[in-house]
Amino acid sequence: MELLVFGAGYCGAAVARAAVAAGVATTATMRRETALPQGVRAVPFDAAEAAVARATHVLATAPPGEAGDPVLARYNLAEAPALRWAGYLSTTGVYGDRGGAWVDEATPPAPGNARSVRRLAAEREWARLAVAVDLFRVAGIYGPGRSAFDDLRAGTARRLDRPGHAFGRVHRDDIAGAVLAAIFQQHSPGVRVLHLADNEPAESAAVVAEAARLLGMEPPPLLPFAPAWAAMSPMARSFWLENRRVSSAATQAVLGYRWRYPDFRAGLAAILAEEGRHGPPQQRNV
Repeated sequence: MELLVFGAGYCGAAVARAAVAAGVATTATMRRETALPQGVRAVPFDAAEAAVARATHVLATAPPGEAGDPVLARYNLAEAPALRWAGYLSTTGVYGDRGGAWVDEATPPAPGNARSVRRLAAEREWARLAVAVDLFRVAGIYGPGRSAFDDLRAGTARRLDRPGHAFGRVHRDDIAGAVLAAIFQQHSPGVRVLHLADNEPAESAAVVAEAARLLGMEPPPLLPFAPAWAAMSPMARSFWLENRRVSSAATQAVLGYRWRYPDFRAGLAAILAEEGRHGPPQQRNV
């Protein structure tokens, strides 16, 4: 087994780290110099031909651009001689707005903005490979260095009063755990849709309030939504325009994997505990 991770960013590096810890030979591509987890081989994105030829498993983490998926545009994985599994980190945004209703792995996608339309098109590109393909639809990603703690410490956290606007999230380490669980399964050619979203969709105001409680801070005041909407960027508005709850029960069952952090409270507590051992991310020697 040899894993090639296209994109050693926040999630890709976590998967690579977990794979090496599990004894999997792992290579990760980079477009610029960056620190990789110990034991992970680094290769420039545009010079990964040898790694592609060796790889039995490939994970792609890069978002698509206007021209489509960057990995499939650069490499003909259909001719990769050893490849038997491909994973693609997509987004639950492909479901669009559901008015707060639940979606599961069998729900037909209905993307509502251009970014999600491109994601769905990239999924379909990956699904054409004649190997086992897992499409991981990922909810809001958080973890060390990327959580409500950082906004609270920077003084930029806000709590908007939008009752009923709940959304899913997933801790970075559960993304790595689920991907590794998928990799170690026996696969036949075909496509699976897998949801990486924790068990409790929640309003963002509740997440910020819990992070403030854990830090021993007063939470920011609850702000009316309408004035905040008027000042939002188009990107921020696209988030608030969509409201859905994402079930991952079928994914956890098929992978035999249960979330280490099944809700935001468990995930935030774990981040704070890690900071207690190592210091906040900006203070670490990395």
